[in-house]
Amino acid sequence: MARPLWPVRSGTILAPMALYQFTRPVDFVTPVVVAALEGWVDAAGAATSALEHLGDGSEVVVRFDGDELFDYRSRRPVLDVLDGKLTELSWPEITLRHKSLEGRDVLILSGPEPDFSWQKLASEVAELAVRLRIDRWISLGAIPAAVAHTRPVPSLATASESGLLGQDEQPGPEGLLRVPSAALSVIELTVSRAGIPAVGFYAQVPHYVAGPYPAASAALVERVGRHLGLNLPLGDLADQAEAHRARLDELVAEQPEAREYLERLESLSGEERLPSGDEIASELERFLRGESSGGEGPPLDGR
Repeated sequence: MARPLWPVRSGTILAPMALYQFTRPVDFVTPVVVAALEGWVDAAGAATSALEHLGDGSEVVVRFDGDELFDYRSRRPVLDVLDGKLTELSWPEITLRHKSLEGRDVLILSGPEPDFSWQKLASEVAELAVRLRIDRWISLGAIPAAVAHTRPVPSLATASESGLLGQDEQPGPEGLLRVPSAALSVIELTVSRAGIPAVGFYAQVPHYVAGPYPAASAALVERVGRHLGLNLPLGDLADQAEAHRARLDELVAEQPEAREYLERLESLSGEERLPSGDEIASELERFLRGESSGGEGPPLDGR
Protein backbone atom coordinates (compact mmCIF):
# COMPACT_ATOMS: atom_id res chain seq x y z
CA MET A 1 0.00 0.00 0.00
CA ALA A 2 1.30 3.47 -0.86
CA ARG A 3 2.29 5.69 2.01
CA PRO A 4 0.06 8.79 2.41
CA LEU A 5 1.50 12.21 1.66
CA TRP A 6 -0.51 13.81 4.46
CA PRO A 7 0.40 13.80 8.18
CA VAL A 8 -1.09 10.94 10.20
CA ARG A 9 -1.71 11.27 13.93
CA SER A 10 -0.63 8.44 16.20
CA GLY A 11 -1.54 9.28 19.77
CA THR A 12 -0.09 12.74 20.39
CA ILE A 13 2.76 12.38 17.86
CA LEU A 14 2.39 13.84 14.38
CA ALA A 15 4.03 11.52 11.81
CA PRO A 16 6.38 13.27 9.39
CA MET A 17 5.23 13.85 5.83
CA ALA A 18 6.68 11.43 3.28
CA LEU A 19 8.47 12.79 0.24
CA TYR A 20 7.26 10.06 -2.10
CA GLN A 21 4.01 8.60 -3.33
CA PHE A 22 3.32 5.48 -5.39
CA THR A 23 1.39 6.02 -8.62
CA ARG A 24 0.28 2.38 -8.85
CA PRO A 25 0.66 -0.94 -7.01
CA VAL A 26 4.07 -2.54 -7.51
CA ASP A 27 5.30 -6.13 -7.43
CA PHE A 28 8.91 -6.53 -8.61
CA VAL A 29 11.29 -9.48 -8.56
CA THR A 30 14.86 -8.69 -7.38
CA PRO A 31 14.79 -5.23 -8.98
CA VAL A 32 17.87 -3.08 -9.53
CA VAL A 33 17.99 0.72 -9.46
CA VAL A 34 19.93 2.76 -12.00
CA ALA A 35 20.13 6.41 -10.97
CA ALA A 36 21.41 9.73 -12.30
CA LEU A 37 20.49 13.33 -11.53
CA GLU A 38 20.90 16.42 -13.70
CA GLY A 39 23.51 18.90 -12.52
CA TRP A 40 26.67 18.20 -10.57
CA VAL A 41 28.72 15.15 -11.67
CA ASP A 42 26.84 15.01 -14.98
CA ALA A 43 29.39 16.57 -17.33
CA ALA A 44 27.99 17.09 -20.84
CA GLY A 45 24.70 15.64 -19.55
CA ALA A 46 26.22 12.24 -20.35
CA ALA A 47 24.80 10.32 -17.38
CA THR A 48 21.26 11.65 -17.63
CA SER A 49 21.29 11.08 -21.41
CA ALA A 50 22.32 7.47 -20.79
CA LEU A 51 19.49 7.12 -18.29
CA GLU A 52 17.02 8.67 -20.72
CA HIS A 53 18.06 6.06 -23.27
CA LEU A 54 17.71 3.23 -20.76
CA GLY A 55 14.35 4.52 -19.57
CA ASP A 56 12.71 4.95 -22.97
CA GLY A 57 9.18 3.59 -22.65
CA SER A 58 9.35 3.21 -18.87
CA GLU A 59 6.41 3.83 -16.52
CA VAL A 60 6.42 6.12 -13.49
CA VAL A 61 5.81 4.15 -10.29
CA VAL A 62 6.92 6.71 -7.66
CA ARG A 63 6.91 10.52 -7.61
CA PHE A 64 8.77 12.67 -5.11
CA ASP A 65 7.33 15.91 -3.74
CA GLY A 66 8.94 18.68 -5.76
CA ASP A 67 7.64 21.42 -3.45
CA GLU A 68 9.92 20.02 -0.75
CA LEU A 69 12.94 19.57 -3.00
CA PHE A 70 13.25 22.45 -5.47
CA ASP A 71 13.79 26.20 -5.42
CA TYR A 72 11.40 27.23 -8.17
CA ARG A 73 13.06 30.63 -8.54
CA SER A 74 16.28 28.97 -9.70
CA ARG A 75 14.57 26.05 -11.48
CA ARG A 76 11.31 27.50 -12.67
CA PRO A 77 8.42 25.40 -13.97
CA VAL A 78 7.76 25.75 -17.70
CA LEU A 79 4.55 27.57 -18.63
CA ASP A 80 2.72 27.00 -21.92
CA VAL A 81 0.73 29.99 -23.22
CA LEU A 82 -1.52 29.18 -26.16
CA ASP A 83 -3.25 32.01 -28.02
CA GLY A 84 -2.91 34.26 -24.99
CA LYS A 85 -4.26 31.66 -22.55
CA LEU A 86 -2.27 29.98 -19.78
CA THR A 87 -2.72 26.30 -20.52
CA GLU A 88 -0.11 24.05 -18.90
CA LEU A 89 2.65 23.97 -16.27
CA SER A 90 5.50 21.44 -16.36
CA TRP A 91 7.15 21.12 -12.96
CA PRO A 92 10.64 19.81 -12.24
CA GLU A 93 10.36 16.42 -10.57
CA ILE A 94 12.27 13.38 -9.42
CA THR A 95 10.65 10.08 -10.33
CA LEU A 96 11.23 6.37 -10.09
CA ARG A 97 10.29 4.56 -13.29
CA HIS A 98 9.98 0.88 -14.09
CA LYS A 99 11.12 -0.95 -17.19
CA SER A 100 11.67 -4.62 -17.91
CA LEU A 101 15.01 -5.23 -19.62
CA GLU A 102 15.41 -8.79 -20.89
CA GLY A 103 12.99 -9.89 -18.18
CA ARG A 104 14.88 -8.03 -15.43
CA ASP A 105 12.99 -5.44 -13.35
CA VAL A 106 14.93 -2.19 -13.60
CA LEU A 107 13.92 0.94 -11.69
CA ILE A 108 15.21 4.26 -13.00
CA LEU A 109 15.65 7.17 -10.60
CA SER A 110 15.99 10.46 -12.48
CA GLY A 111 15.35 14.18 -12.34
CA PRO A 112 17.16 17.40 -11.48
CA GLU A 113 19.51 17.50 -8.51
CA PRO A 114 17.36 18.84 -5.63
CA ASP A 115 17.99 22.18 -3.92
CA PHE A 116 16.70 21.15 -0.49
CA SER A 117 16.26 18.20 1.89
CA TRP A 118 19.13 16.07 0.65
CA GLN A 119 19.37 14.03 3.84
CA LYS A 120 15.62 13.52 4.09
CA LEU A 121 15.45 12.49 0.43
CA ALA A 122 18.35 10.08 0.88
CA SER A 123 16.74 8.55 3.97
CA GLU A 124 13.40 8.03 2.23
CA VAL A 125 14.97 6.64 -0.95
CA ALA A 126 16.87 4.15 1.24
CA GLU A 127 13.64 3.23 3.04
CA LEU A 128 11.90 2.82 -0.31
CA ALA A 129 14.74 0.65 -1.61
CA VAL A 130 14.41 -1.64 1.40
CA ARG A 131 10.61 -1.83 0.97
CA LEU A 132 11.02 -2.79 -2.69
CA ARG A 133 13.76 -5.33 -1.86
CA ILE A 134 16.22 -3.69 -4.24
CA ASP A 135 18.94 -6.17 -5.22
CA ARG A 136 21.52 -3.57 -6.30
CA TRP A 137 21.96 0.18 -6.69
CA ILE A 138 23.85 1.62 -9.68
CA SER A 139 24.75 5.32 -9.85
CA LEU A 140 25.77 6.90 -13.15
CA GLY A 141 27.80 10.07 -13.53
CA ALA A 142 30.25 11.88 -15.75
CA ILE A 143 33.24 14.05 -14.89
CA PRO A 144 35.48 16.32 -16.97
CA ALA A 145 38.95 14.87 -17.47
CA ALA A 146 42.17 15.22 -19.47
CA VAL A 147 41.21 12.50 -21.96
CA ALA A 148 41.09 12.40 -25.75
CA HIS A 149 37.87 12.07 -27.75
CA THR A 150 39.77 9.82 -30.19
CA ARG A 151 40.14 7.09 -27.56
CA PRO A 152 37.49 4.83 -25.96
CA VAL A 153 35.71 6.60 -23.11
CA PRO A 154 37.43 5.70 -19.83
CA SER A 155 35.42 5.42 -16.65
CA LEU A 156 35.92 5.23 -12.90
CA ALA A 157 34.03 2.82 -10.68
CA THR A 158 33.08 2.82 -7.00
CA ALA A 159 31.68 0.01 -4.89
CA SER A 160 30.22 -0.14 -1.40
CA GLU A 161 32.03 -3.42 -0.72
CA SER A 162 34.66 -5.63 -2.30
CA GLY A 163 33.56 -8.22 -4.85
CA LEU A 164 30.79 -6.14 -6.44
CA LEU A 165 32.80 -5.08 -9.50
CA GLY A 166 33.69 -7.33 -12.40
CA GLN A 167 37.21 -8.01 -13.64
CA ASP A 168 36.97 -5.29 -16.29
CA GLU A 169 35.53 -2.75 -13.82
CA GLN A 170 38.47 -0.96 -12.32
CA PRO A 171 37.83 0.87 -9.03
CA GLY A 172 39.63 4.08 -8.33
CA PRO A 173 41.38 6.26 -7.87
CA GLU A 174 43.48 4.88 -5.02
CA GLY A 175 43.89 6.92 -1.86
CA LEU A 176 41.74 9.71 -0.50
CA LEU A 177 39.71 11.81 -2.95
CA ARG A 178 37.92 14.76 -1.36
CA VAL A 179 35.54 16.67 -3.67
CA PRO A 180 32.21 18.53 -3.38
CA SER A 181 29.49 15.90 -3.15
CA ALA A 182 26.55 15.39 -5.46
CA ALA A 183 23.09 14.69 -4.06
CA LEU A 184 23.22 11.36 -5.87
CA SER A 185 26.29 10.36 -3.84
CA VAL A 186 24.49 11.24 -0.61
CA ILE A 187 21.61 8.98 -1.66
CA GLU A 188 23.90 6.14 -2.73
CA LEU A 189 25.85 6.22 0.53
CA THR A 190 22.63 6.16 2.57
CA VAL A 191 21.24 3.30 0.49
CA SER A 192 24.42 1.26 0.93
CA ARG A 193 24.35 1.84 4.69
CA ALA A 194 20.83 0.37 4.66
CA GLY A 195 22.40 -2.90 3.49
CA ILE A 196 21.90 -2.64 -0.26
CA PRO A 197 24.99 -3.27 -2.44
CA ALA A 198 25.85 -0.15 -4.45
CA VAL A 199 28.19 0.62 -7.31
CA GLY A 200 28.84 3.74 -9.35
CA PHE A 201 30.21 4.28 -12.87
CA TYR A 202 31.57 7.68 -13.90
CA ALA A 203 32.47 8.35 -17.52
CA GLN A 204 35.40 10.70 -18.16
CA VAL A 205 34.45 13.44 -20.62
CA PRO A 206 37.16 15.39 -22.51
CA HIS A 207 37.33 18.73 -20.73
CA TYR A 208 37.74 20.58 -24.03
CA VAL A 209 34.36 19.43 -25.34
CA ALA A 210 31.50 21.92 -25.02
CA GLY A 211 27.95 20.59 -25.22
CA PRO A 212 26.67 16.99 -25.23
CA TYR A 213 29.03 14.03 -25.53
CA PRO A 214 27.04 10.99 -26.74
CA ALA A 215 30.10 8.72 -26.69
CA ALA A 216 30.14 8.93 -22.88
CA SER A 217 26.40 8.18 -22.70
CA ALA A 218 26.88 5.13 -24.91
CA ALA A 219 29.80 3.97 -22.76
CA LEU A 220 27.69 4.21 -19.61
CA VAL A 221 24.85 2.21 -21.18
CA GLU A 222 27.34 -0.48 -22.18
CA ARG A 223 28.84 -0.43 -18.68
CA VAL A 224 25.42 -1.01 -17.08
CA GLY A 225 24.72 -3.82 -19.51
CA ARG A 226 27.99 -5.61 -18.77
CA HIS A 227 27.57 -5.20 -15.04
CA LEU A 228 24.06 -6.69 -15.08
CA GLY A 229 24.80 -9.28 -17.75
CA LEU A 230 22.25 -7.74 -20.11
CA ASN A 231 22.51 -6.98 -23.82
CA LEU A 232 21.39 -3.36 -23.91
CA PRO A 233 21.05 -1.96 -27.46
CA LEU A 234 22.57 1.48 -28.05
CA GLY A 235 20.14 2.45 -30.80
CA ASP A 236 20.57 6.07 -31.90
CA LEU A 237 23.30 6.67 -29.31
CA ALA A 238 25.87 4.83 -31.42
CA ASP A 239 25.04 6.92 -34.52
CA GLN A 240 25.10 10.13 -32.48
CA ALA A 241 28.49 9.27 -31.01
CA GLU A 242 29.94 8.50 -34.45
CA ALA A 243 28.61 11.73 -35.97
CA HIS A 244 29.82 13.77 -33.02
CA ARG A 245 33.30 12.22 -33.25
CA ALA A 246 33.47 13.20 -36.93
CA ARG A 247 32.55 16.83 -36.14
CA LEU A 248 35.16 17.01 -33.39
CA ASP A 249 37.78 15.60 -35.76
CA GLU A 250 36.95 18.32 -38.27
CA LEU A 251 37.22 21.05 -35.65
CA VAL A 252 40.56 19.74 -34.42
CA ALA A 253 41.92 19.53 -37.97
CA GLU A 254 41.17 23.25 -38.45
CA GLN A 255 43.10 24.33 -35.33
CA PRO A 256 46.85 23.58 -35.06
CA GLU A 257 46.81 24.35 -31.32
CA ALA A 258 44.00 21.87 -30.79
CA ARG A 259 45.80 19.20 -32.81
CA GLU A 260 48.93 19.59 -30.71
CA TYR A 261 46.95 19.40 -27.47
CA LEU A 262 45.06 16.32 -28.66
CA GLU A 263 48.31 14.54 -29.48
CA ARG A 264 49.51 15.14 -25.93
CA LEU A 265 46.30 13.69 -24.52
CA GLU A 266 46.55 10.67 -26.81
CA SER A 267 50.05 9.97 -25.54
CA LEU A 268 48.71 10.00 -21.99
CA SER A 269 45.88 7.66 -23.00
CA GLY A 270 48.48 5.17 -24.16
CA GLU A 271 49.72 4.86 -20.61
CA GLU A 272 46.34 3.33 -19.60
CA ARG A 273 46.55 4.79 -16.13
CA LEU A 274 43.86 6.01 -13.77
CA PRO A 275 44.01 9.72 -12.95
CA SER A 276 45.14 10.54 -9.44
CA GLY A 277 42.80 11.94 -6.82
CA ASP A 278 44.53 15.32 -7.12
CA GLU A 279 44.02 15.34 -10.90
CA ILE A 280 40.31 14.54 -10.57
CA ALA A 281 39.82 17.16 -7.85
CA SER A 282 41.59 19.74 -10.03
CA GLU A 283 39.37 18.99 -13.02
CA LEU A 284 36.23 19.19 -10.89
CA GLU A 285 37.33 22.54 -9.49
CA ARG A 286 37.84 23.84 -13.03
CA PHE A 287 34.43 22.49 -13.97
CA LEU A 288 32.85 24.33 -11.03
CA ARG A 289 34.45 27.58 -12.20
CA GLY A 290 33.14 27.02 -15.72
CA GLU A 291 36.62 26.70 -17.22
CA SER A 292 35.79 23.86 -19.56
CA SER A 293 39.18 24.03 -21.32
CA GLY A 294 41.09 23.68 -18.05
CA GLY A 295 43.42 26.44 -19.18
CA GLU A 296 44.83 24.27 -21.99
CA GLY A 297 43.50 23.65 -25.45
CA PRO A 298 40.48 25.47 -26.93
CA PRO A 299 36.99 24.26 -26.03
CA LEU A 300 35.34 22.50 -28.95
CA ASP A 301 31.64 22.36 -29.66
CA GLY A 302 30.84 19.36 -31.82
CA ARG A 303 27.09 19.90 -31.90
